[in-house]
Amino acid sequence: MKDKLARFSLTLVDQRSAKPIVLPYKDAPGYWFGGGNMVEDAEGTLYLVGRYRNAGDSRTGLSRGERGLELAIFRSVDGGESFHKILSFSKQDLDLPGKRVISIEGASLCLREGKVELYVSTEKDGIGYPEGFKEYQKKGTGVWSIDRISASAVERLQEGRIESFFSSADPARLHVKDPTVVRLPSGREILLFCTHPFTWASSNSAYMIREPGNKEFGVPVYDFLPRGPAWDVAVTRATDILTLPEGTGGLREAVSLLFYDGAECLRPHEQSPGGVQRPRGYSCEEIGGLAWFPGESIQQVERISQYGPLFLSPFGTGSSRYVHTLKGRGGLYATWQQSSPTGSQPLLMHRLSWDAVNTLLS
Repeated sequence: MKDKLARFSLTLVDQRSAKPIVLPYKDAPGYWFGGGNMVEDAEGTLYLVGRYRNAGDSRTGLSRGERGLELAIFRSVDGGESFHKILSFSKQDLDLPGKRVISIEGASLCLREGKVELYVSTEKDGIGYPEGFKEYQKKGTGVWSIDRISASAVERLQEGRIESFFSSADPARLHVKDPTVVRLPSGREILLFCTHPFTWASSNSAYMIREPGNKEFGVPVYDFLPRGPAWDVAVTRATDILTLPEGTGGLREAVSLLFYDGAECLRPHEQSPGGVQRPRGYSCEEIGGLAWFPGESIQQVERISQYGPLFLSPFGTGSSRYVHTLKGRGGLYATWQQSSPTGSQPLLMHRLSWDAVNTLLS
C-alpha cells in the first residue's frame, strides 16, 4: 500500500507536468510565491492565498533583503486555468499595536458556513525573547506568531479586524508559523503549523483540532511527527493532509496522506566530490516527503519517505515544498513551490481528474 500511495502522490505532484500559476517578482534565487493554500466556494470559484518573498536572510533581520513583503489572494473562475489577484496585504497592513511586522510567512484560507477565516504568520518586532534567552535574539529580527482575520467573504477580508491567534513564549517552541487548516471528512478541522526553537536549529510540526460546531481550536499537540532519521533530520514541517475515503479506487479503508517538507541541513553544505551526490535540502530550499495514517488517526502517522525525499524539482536546487491539495469540482488539485533553473520558486499547480484518481488507486 505504501508503494501505491507513493506512486499516486508522485503522479499528483508531477514536477514536470505542472504549470506555473503565480510567478515571483524576480526570476532569481531568494524570490518566490507560495506558502499558502487553495479553497473552492459553493459556486466553484477558486481562491488562492500565498506570500511574495524577495531575497533576504532571516538571520540578519532586514539588513540583507526585504524577505516576506506581501500577502496576496488570487481568484479563478475558470477552474484554475487563470488566476487574478484580488487582494494584497503589505507588512504595514498586518501590524498589531506595538508589534511591527518584519516579514510575512505562510498563510491559510478556511471557508466556513457564512464566513471566511484567514490565518497568517508573521515575524514581528516588539515581542522579544523570554528572560534568560534575550542575548540569542539578533539585531533587526523578531518572533514568529500566527494571527487571524475573519470576514463574511474572501473579497471583504481587508475590512476584517486582525487578531492575535497563537504565539509561544516557550524557548523550545518560541517561533510558530506556516498555519494550514484542513477539514476532515468527519467535519473536524486540523490546523497544522510548524515550530522553531529560540536558536532556529530545527523545524518541527504541531497541530490543533477544532471540533464541529466549535469556534476555537483546542490545545496544541507537539512532536506528533518527529524529525526524521536521515534526509529530514533537521526539518520536518507538515504542510497538508489529504484524506482518501474508503472506496476511492481500490482502497478498502480511508487513508490520509500527510505531505511535509524536510531537510538534512539548515544551510547549504559542500558535498565531497568522491561521495554519492544526493539532495540534502536546507532552509528555504527544503525538499518534499510523504507520510500516511489510517482514516483520521493522525497519532498513528508513519513515514513513507523514510530514507530519502519523494518530491524533488528537476531544476535549480531541487527544492519542492509547501504542497497543498484541494478536492474540487474539477478534480484533485495540488499546488507547491518548485525551484526553477534560475533558482526562483514559482507556485505550480497540477490537477488529476477523479477518474484518474480512482484508476491510480485501483
